[in-house]
Amino acid sequence: MNARVFSTPRPVPGRFAPALAGSGLVLLALPVFAVAGWPLRGWALAAVLWLGAQGLAVLLTRLPLGDGNLAASGVRGIGMSFRAFIVGIPLVAVTVADARVGVAAALLYALAYTLELAVSLLAYFGSERRA
Repeated sequence: MNARVFSTPRPVPGRFAPALAGSGLVLLALPVFAVAGWPLRGWALAAVLWLGAQGLAVLLTRLPLGDGNLAASGVRGIGMSFRAFIVGIPLVAVTVADARVGVAAALLYALAYTLELAVSLLAYFGSERRA
């Protein structure tokens, strides 16, 4: 493999394709949940958490980055990290109350997040390096 594939810096890829991939997976999981007899409340919880996290990501990515915007950069970084708590706390609470629903929601969310991350990495490393 060519070492230049992993060299940086590269332009930040867009968020549309990764978010669309994860959202598509969540939508395609609905008939799978229905046919397999898995709890639809688990699918609904994962879908609501996915939409909420994506909405927060859209708001945070509108904040400017760079040397002249250190406060906004900090808010963006902490906000993106906070997304894990926004998703994790309800998942743990629901899993304690009903393990089947919570585990189904957690697995679906984890799959959608993994797909989003994979598409983001492919977009990043598939782009041309900056000179």
